[in-house]
Amino acid sequence: MNIQGSMTTVLPIEDESQVGHARRVAQFLAVECDFDETDAGRVALVATELATNLLKHAHHGALHLRAIPAQGGHGLELIAIDRGPGFNPTECLTDGFSTGGTQGTGLGALKRQAQLFDVYSDSRGSVVLAQLYPRHVSALPLRFGVSQHSLKNDAACGDVWHLAVDGSRLSALVIDGIGHGEDAEAAGLAGAAAFAEAPFADPTSSMLDMHQAMNGTRGGAAAIALHDAGKVRFAGIGNIGACLLTAEKSRGMASHPGIVGSQFRKVVAFDYPVESRHLLVMYSDGLQSRWDLRDYPGLTHRHPAIIAALLHRDFCRGRDDVTVMVIALEAIVD
Repeated sequence: MNIQGSMTTVLPIEDESQVGHARRVAQFLAVECDFDETDAGRVALVATELATNLLKHAHHGALHLRAIPAQGGHGLELIAIDRGPGFNPTECLTDGFSTGGTQGTGLGALKRQAQLFDVYSDSRGSVVLAQLYPRHVSALPLRFGVSQHSLKNDAACGDVWHLAVDGSRLSALVIDGIGHGEDAEAAGLAGAAAFAEAPFADPTSSMLDMHQAMNGTRGGAAAIALHDAGKVRFAGIGNIGACLLTAEKSRGMASHPGIVGSQFRKVVAFDYPVESRHLLVMYSDGLQSRWDLRDYPGLTHRHPAIIAALLHRDFCRGRDDVTVMVIALEAIVD
């Protein structure tokens, strides 16, 4: 399976009028993903509830939307993100519990409507995830999350990502085309197209193929992580960040200087052993590199889409395209 990258749609939620807009956008995306009227109605309900909760409890925030690959089609991912006071998810998922004088059925109703539901909340804010699928479609066994955003919501994004899955093997790519806009996007897409032709080749070989394909473009930074047989083989050129995480420790993955498509001295791949509880995180330099998930107790146990969204919320530089990819390796370890 080849999974081509896509950007995250961000809808600010700052006043009541934006709740209706979020509902309409979410329902439109659901119809584009072949949801029937009933299933699209579930999406509209979840979008409305998430947006309303943002206003009611955090006073403002954002709703992130993304079509997600699935077995037999596509699903829709909705993530509500805020910097509010936080809440106790266990209490708030209990019907009848309310902090706002309502009937207290909000989060519980969301959980019942979505095929996948997860929450992370602390004093810095909350991230609430809901994934919905049409009835004839089911989720992939791979748990991963991507938060990708162009600078100033440009239609073109210089960051490109790609995933390939074959049984227990997984190959992940992140490219950051130099600069931003259409020319940077063209460089990234050229590299991703070359990678997609043989995603399970050795990363050193894939990098050389990408280098040739990106010649004549702006070029960019790139990193490939190939997971197979209990290890991750990693090769990087330029400033794509990557690390393997558990709840207790983090191990950075080494890249070499240079520009894919222009010049670099050599490509070297490094092997890293992995266990079933490892997370693989890859990110472009639109994200700050000085972060530590141990500052967020329990976060490594949440869905990777929540982790990616939270890292974007708290560590986005705000002056470049940004991509954060988080993959749970437990489902694909032999």
